[in-house]
Amino acid sequence: MKLNIMRKESLDRYLGTDKNFVKSLSAFDLMALGIGAVIGTGIFILPGTVAAVDAGPGVILSFLLAAIVCALAAMCYAEFSSALPVAGSAYSYGNVVFGEIIGWILGWALILEYMLAVAAVSTGWAAYFLSLLESFGIRLPHALTGPFDPAHGTYINLVAVLIVLGITAMLAHGMKASVRVNNLAVLVKIVIIVAFVAVGVFFIKPANYHPFLPYKLSGAFTGATTVFFAFLGFDAVSSSAAEVKNPKKNMTFGIIGTLVIATVLYMAVAAVLVGMVKYTKLDVANPVAFALKSINQGWLADLLSIGALVGMFTMMFTMIYSSSRLVYSIGRDGMLPTFLAKLDPHTMVPKNALWVVAVIIAFMGGLVSLDNLTSLVNIGTLLAFTFVSFGIIPLRKRTDIDNSQGFKVPLYPILPILSGLACLAMITLLKLETFIGAGIWFAFGLLLYFAYGYQHSKLNKTEN
Repeated sequence: MKLNIMRKESLDRYLGTDKNFVKSLSAFDLMALGIGAVIGTGIFILPGTVAAVDAGPGVILSFLLAAIVCALAAMCYAEFSSALPVAGSAYSYGNVVFGEIIGWILGWALILEYMLAVAAVSTGWAAYFLSLLESFGIRLPHALTGPFDPAHGTYINLVAVLIVLGITAMLAHGMKASVRVNNLAVLVKIVIIVAFVAVGVFFIKPANYHPFLPYKLSGAFTGATTVFFAFLGFDAVSSSAAEVKNPKKNMTFGIIGTLVIATVLYMAVAAVLVGMVKYTKLDVANPVAFALKSINQGWLADLLSIGALVGMFTMMFTMIYSSSRLVYSIGRDGMLPTFLAKLDPHTMVPKNALWVVAVIIAFMGGLVSLDNLTSLVNIGTLLAFTFVSFGIIPLRKRTDIDNSQGFKVPLYPILPILSGLACLAMITLLKLETFIGAGIWFAFGLLLYFAYGYQHSKLNKTEN
């Protein structure tokens, strides 16, 4: 039998399969999902550490430069999700425009990105929550506060497991109620960030902005490569396309809107922070809390810890949701067991995919030390960005896909090519250990594809 790993999926089949989802998400819901994923605890840490180490007050410029690079990829995602309003994000896009093997590689990369990101954040959420409990004099047994490491007396990070399972249980009840909770949590997070900016602006000392570029313009560019990863997560919005009202219009608002709001908030926090405290003093664990305590605003510093918990909650919510839709999509195509593509008849949620994802994430967050694995999130994201960017070119050539009423990347083909090249440049900046870890992951993925996925693919059945 001749292998045909570049066979392409039909958009019509995807639309026919995904039509069973309830279309309940608005543009506002999508922006809340995106902002929930993009803005986590990093907004309280990155502006200070990057200012101290790389860019000085020019960190404001670093966030703008990173946002411009991300905006290129965001526009490519907006066009794809407008033209192909189906579940699965870059995985499905790759299947339609490049071929099955590329789609599989992108899906495998995204599984790594989403699940590792949530597992890592669940341990951070647990650390913040345990610290909050201790302030009330409540302590969990040491054995229940860390990954499986009998030598250090820890066996499971119970709080990390419980928060993942709790969010999953909420998602399993259906999107309408879950999205309301997420929208409220995102609003609380934004209010806390705006409160910091509103209070901090009265304590700005203009002298702290001089020199604006102490490490020269190259320092601002170095800072941009660091803060670039703070913007990752907006791509998760595209996973929801099958559940969106009027996707041609709302997907674009959701993806671009997420990036615009995130950029404004990041730059505002950075501008106020380096205005309040000299950048040389900000290389500390929690620079925003440090700045507030230095001006005797400890109450707001305490509020920020609640903001951090809420921020991590919304990030996990979006990524668990996106992971389940991705795994559903791969099951829909037969390349993972098809029970993963089954929708619950009452909620029209892919509960099998959702709970499989939850168990894997809870296992990683509760029992595995992730210290050396989180950098793999970046390579998975950038690989997807690269293919989605360059994929605009074959997408435009497809006469069977009508996107005449949807969003189109301007200055075609220049911007998609620039976006792809920028993502490739970011990939070259990743560490050698990241490439080694990714190589192992993709080798395992290809083994699974040729051993199971290729033979069980729905495309294989249509060919025979």
